[in-house]
Amino acid sequence: MKVGVLALQGDVPEHWRALRGVVPEGDRILVRGPADLARTDALFLPGGESTTIARLIEDAGLWHPLALRLADGLPVLATCAGLILLAREIAPSASGRDPPTFGTVDITVRRNDYGAQRESFEGSVRVDRLPGGPFPGVFIRSPRILRVGHGASPLAWLGDQVVGVRAGPVWGLAFHPELSGDPRLHRQFLATVGRRR
Repeated sequence: MKVGVLALQGDVPEHWRALRGVVPEGDRILVRGPADLARTDALFLPGGESTTIARLIEDAGLWHPLALRLADGLPVLATCAGLILLAREIAPSASGRDPPTFGTVDITVRRNDYGAQRESFEGSVRVDRLPGGPFPGVFIRSPRILRVGHGASPLAWLGDQVVGVRAGPVWGLAFHPELSGDPRLHRQFLATVGRRR
């Protein structure tokens, strides 16, 4: 199984490091264009700046190929900005013009709703069926999931707040597991991909 990390902007090195010990080096792909995407069996969409990532996806000629792969059931784990790009709807926010999205997951999100950079925090996240207890969720300018619609189900919670969702083979997280030093979520996601295959 070839595992890709969208490598245009954001937490690319952090996801790459998180996959060490989970995926052999020869099976990891830095996805920078359509040819890389075509070789990928599962994809990580990193955190970063969602408007910038959306523009770079378009500039790289990846928007249409990625939309087709998503429609065809490509397994994806999206974190923070990646979650925004997969949402069906973005609620108005004070952060300005919102990016286009793929609309893959029927959720409504609001960008940067957990606060500015200086208000970043780590919280104890409960993840459905994750062995080993709570997960150390890192929240940096994270989007808030306001609504979970048809075809999506909650996957992770910070207290009573939904901070992760699942829609078929797609997982979306408001937090940054790649910054936690804990590979359990990367490992669990890829285990579900392996079972589907």
